[in-house]
Amino acid sequence: MRQLTEEETKVVFEKLAGYIGRNISYLVDNKEQPHVFRLQKDRVYYVSEHVAKLATCVARPNLMSLGICLGKFTKTGKFRLHITSLTILAKYAKYKIWVKPNGEMPFLYGNHVLKAHVGKMSDDIPEHAGVIIFSMNDNPLGFGVSAKSTSESRDLAPTAIVAFRQSDIGEYLRDEDTLFT
Repeated sequence: MRQLTEEETKVVFEKLAGYIGRNISYLVDNKEQPHVFRLQKDRVYYVSEHVAKLATCVARPNLMSLGICLGKFTKTGKFRLHITSLTILAKYAKYKIWVKPNGEMPFLYGNHVLKAHVGKMSDDIPEHAGVIIFSMNDNPLGFGVSAKSTSESRDLAPTAIVAFRQSDIGEYLRDEDTLFT
């Protein structure tokens, strides 16, 4: 497990900033509970500084995971967020969409968010911005990218797509056989 290089840090922060904006400073500048970003193989982890220091005693081949897995780097150098980062993204989300109960299951089965399923949404969402999808009970369900701005979404047909799904908590069940290999 090692620290991120400057280039890797830049790529990770750009991706996170698409979803949480300037709230990224809360991840980095937390004086009470300092956390760090660490890379193990191609996965990026967000872990308490204290736990990261303790993990240096464990040999790299023996260390499976540590902290919260934010995502992984692809072979081309791009960074992909994992569903495990949802707790952090939801806590500091910049743009939010709440889905009605009748839209939760279609979203959790891997479909995009339709206009008919939207209960409410943040007022100032621009087009192609990172959004966090919540149930009406404020439970985070996943994240995606807005298809239209908030003002454009109000005039859409009920079957039009409001947000493109990137990841949802239903992946734990759908991809169960591939997650642990």
